[in-house]
Amino acid sequence: MKEVSETQGPLSGLTVIDMTRVLAGPYCTMLLRDMGARVIKVEVPETGDDSRSFGPFLDGVSAYFLSLNRGKESIALDLKQPEDRRVFDALIRKSDILVENYRAGAMDRLGYGWDALHAANPRLIYAAISGFGQTGPYNTRPAYDMVVQGMGGIMSVTGHPGGPPTRVGTSVGDLTAGLFALSAINAALFERERTGQGRMIDISMLDCQIAILENAIARYAVTGKAPGPLGARHPSITPFEAYATQDGHVIIAAGNDKLFQTLAAALGRPDLADDPRFVDNNGRAAHVEALKAELEETLTGAPTAHWLSVLDAAGVPNGPINDVAQALNDPQVRARNMVVEMRDPDGPSLTMAGNPIKMSGVADPADRPPAPKLDADRARILAELGIEG
Repeated sequence: MKEVSETQGPLSGLTVIDMTRVLAGPYCTMLLRDMGARVIKVEVPETGDDSRSFGPFLDGVSAYFLSLNRGKESIALDLKQPEDRRVFDALIRKSDILVENYRAGAMDRLGYGWDALHAANPRLIYAAISGFGQTGPYNTRPAYDMVVQGMGGIMSVTGHPGGPPTRVGTSVGDLTAGLFALSAINAALFERERTGQGRMIDISMLDCQIAILENAIARYAVTGKAPGPLGARHPSITPFEAYATQDGHVIIAAGNDKLFQTLAAALGRPDLADDPRFVDNNGRAAHVEALKAELEETLTGAPTAHWLSVLDAAGVPNGPINDVAQALNDPQVRARNMVVEMRDPDGPSLTMAGNPIKMSGVADPADRPPAPKLDADRARILAELGIEG
C-alpha cells in the first residue's frame, strides 16, 4: 500500500494491520510505527479500542489511548458484516504484518485464523498476543496484566518481606508481551527476506512473565525453595539496594569486591573493606543487614545530593530514587529525547515517553504525530484499496 506520509525508519514501506486494544498489542504496534511502519488500527465500530474509554481524560479524550497510538490510522470494521469483510480482505492482501490480541480461537471463528490468512497472503506475518497463548489448558481464559503478574511469580518476589501482595508499578505483564512480540516480528521479517514466507507468532503474556523471572528461577533450582520479596535489595549481590540518607535514600550498586573497596574509601569507612565479614561478596551477602546498618550509620550523616556527588566522583554506580516528575525532568532523560510531545492540531496534545530505540541515520523527532480519531482514515484507506465508501 502507498504510504500516507514519509516516515523515516528501518520499517518504512511496511504496512501493519493493528487489531489490538488496551496495552500489550498497541505498545508493540506503536514501536513498529516509531520504526517507520504504517500502522492501521482496525477497530470495532462505535466504541473502538477499549482504552478510548480509560482515564485520565484530556479535553474529553483518553490520555491512556493517546499515549499508545501515536501516528497510527483508524478504520472501523465489523468483521461479521460482508461489506466490511471485503475491506478487511483487501487490507490483508496488501499488508505485511497483522497483530491481534484476542483470546485464542477468536480469529478462527471469524474466518481469519492463521491458515486462512496465510493462504490469502503467504508473505503476511501474523502475531497473536494473548494471556495464555494459543495452546495449553488455559488458552481460552481471559487475562489482564494483574492476572499474569500474579500467576507468573513476579508478584511473589515484589514488595517487602511480610508485606501484602504487591503489583509491579507498571504493567510489565502487558509490556513484556509487546516487546517479545516486537522482537519476534522483526526476526520473522528478516527470515521473510530469504524465504518470501510469513510466520505465525504466538505470544503468551504468562510465558513472558516466566521468561523475565531470571535468577529467581536459578535460586529455586539450586535451593529448592521459592524466593520471596526482598524490598529494594538484590538477592545475591551486596551492597546493592536503596540506603537511607539524611533526607531520603540513595541507590548504591557495588557489584564486585573492588567496587566495594572503592565505596568504603569514598564514604570514609576503609574499616569496612577490612572487616572479615565483608571482604568478599559471599560474606557481605551473608551479613547483609549488618553491612546495611554500618553503611546507613554513615549515609544518614549527610543528604542524598552530597552522597550522589561523592559516589559519582569515586566511580561507584549510584543514583537517586526519582518520582515520575523527577525522572521526566532528569537531564540525561531529556538529552536522550525520551520525553516527546504528541501534537494534534484538531485535538489535545500530550507529553509522552519517546522511543528508546536509537538508530544511526534515523530521525528521532521531539514532536510526534497524533493518535487517530475512531474511523478517521476510512475514506483514504478505501480509496487506496479501490473500494467505494
